[in-house]
Amino acid sequence: MGKVAGEWWSSWEVVTAIPSTMQQVAILVILVLPGVFYQAVRDRLKGPVAAEREPGNRLLRVMAVSALLDVCYALVAGPWLVEMAVGNGPGPLSGVVHHPRTAGLIALLLVVAVPTGLAWAEAALVRRRGRPVYDPVPTAWDALFRRRSSCFVRVRTKSGAWVGGWYGRNSFAAAYPQTADLFLESQYRLTADGTFLEKMPATGGVYISGAEVEVLEILEREQVHDERER
Repeated sequence: MGKVAGEWWSSWEVVTAIPSTMQQVAILVILVLPGVFYQAVRDRLKGPVAAEREPGNRLLRVMAVSALLDVCYALVAGPWLVEMAVGNGPGPLSGVVHHPRTAGLIALLLVVAVPTGLAWAEAALVRRRGRPVYDPVPTAWDALFRRRSSCFVRVRTKSGAWVGGWYGRNSFAAAYPQTADLFLESQYRLTADGTFLEKMPATGGVYISGAEVEVLEILEREQVHDERER
């Protein structure tokens, strides 16, 4: 993962090196950024594509989408955009310099709004065709504890021991990309088969490493009460 990230970052640095002139800024905006916004929104809505796991493939897609959008912009409003950028004053981008607000609005529309709308439309088309919709939650661990209300948590570790406690407002569950782990603000005694007993006296909580978890169960108050009554 680190190697792939490094390769992607190196490829990205080549394209997005800090521009030093107005022309370089324009090239970055025109040739790269529309595809970047499209790719970011697309990944969020549809999920990553297996063929794009290689950084070079992702970069190629970004450039291809930007080029396609630029061609469409040129066909629809090319002369007007050129006139708006060049203007009548000295310098290659005098129109942008003399009308910064208009130029900013156009850039926001063409660089951000249109690519974002294209990605949304593509995702909507996939939904209409009945294809599976990508869930952006990265792991089952994150899905389990995301917006999780207070509850009892019971864990069987790989050693066979049971650990449990109360997951409340002062508890914490790590989220991706951090290593899975869990802090329960109050620890409870459990029997050999995992049944909840009383709260441990003077408990300050219990930490559970995700690497040691074999089975994890979520229980509501009523379930724990019913187990004690049996």
